[in-house]
Amino acid sequence: MKRLLSLLAFVCLLTAGVVKAQIANEPFEAGKRYSVIIDNDFMGDPDGLFQLAHHILSSSCDIKGIVGAHLGGNGRGFFRNLQGKDEADMSVNKVNEALEVMGMKGQLKVVPGAPVKMVDANKPVESEGARLIIEEALKASPEQPLYVCVGGPLTDIASAWLMNPEIGKNIILIWIGGQEYKETGAIVPPGYSMPEYNLNLSIAAAQVVFNKSDMRIWQIPRDVYRQCMYSMTELEVRVRPQGKLGAYLYDSLAGGIMAGRNGFSMGETYILGDSPLVLMTALMSNFETDPASSHYQYVTIPTIADDGSYRYNHEGRQIRVYDRIDTRLMFADMEAKLQLFANRQPK
Repeated sequence: MKRLLSLLAFVCLLTAGVVKAQIANEPFEAGKRYSVIIDNDFMGDPDGLFQLAHHILSSSCDIKGIVGAHLGGNGRGFFRNLQGKDEADMSVNKVNEALEVMGMKGQLKVVPGAPVKMVDANKPVESEGARLIIEEALKASPEQPLYVCVGGPLTDIASAWLMNPEIGKNIILIWIGGQEYKETGAIVPPGYSMPEYNLNLSIAAAQVVFNKSDMRIWQIPRDVYRQCMYSMTELEVRVRPQGKLGAYLYDSLAGGIMAGRNGFSMGETYILGDSPLVLMTALMSNFETDPASSHYQYVTIPTIADDGSYRYNHEGRQIRVYDRIDTRLMFADMEAKLQLFANRQPK
């Protein structure tokens, strides 16, 4: 009888946690896998490859597809020898290269996003990537959302919403991008750009997402993704020895950018700024499901002006803006998964 009462008490506690989450307008259900679409400019710098491998190795994420995004329009990412008919196609080729190293080529859906940036906030740039987002979002629900994880421009998710606004309620957009918020007490870095780099890749797309859409947004702005610093010493000791994948990731960073082959002198660290996309999905807490080890504030969503700046929106809804993330958990988990994956591979 005591065991039965204890079990009933546990069930009640778990149910209360779910109800509490729903009341807070964050409708999660504990114990569920997270439906994820990854959208990134993989032909850009290597942090997206670290995020991609980490996400794929995370069993709690059901990756519905990977979308290769455009970059700046000149076809000159950090991987100068990468081939493709346009930037989105080049990103797809980079993803397939990484999947081949992992022995997983053909096992995940990989499609190109928009080949160019959105320039008109009223006109979508249609692509396979945008259509994939719509297809998977229509299968989702507000209670079991589709997490669209974007590490670059917002063109594909903005286009998908313009093509079918009904998907907004079923999506949580996690975006690496945007400049600092005064509301969070952030300080801009020395020599900062305005607007922030990823936002500037398509200001019109950001205007769709922020000014028009109804989707839930979890934003990791510049002051926060800059916290994701990884040293070259750590890369040498903790990543490089981890089989073919570890060597591939090491070479993608140390063999190119850090070696100064692209005209940069980078010093001893690199910002793996796309990795929070994994932290915010795969590494949620078990009970009262949330990325509980990181800290965020609710901020009134700004209006994005034509120059990319934030303008106060007195009618704006609340969005989640992170001001501190758990880099210890994020990078320790990445390193452990790389090691376990290497241990499972044929010698």
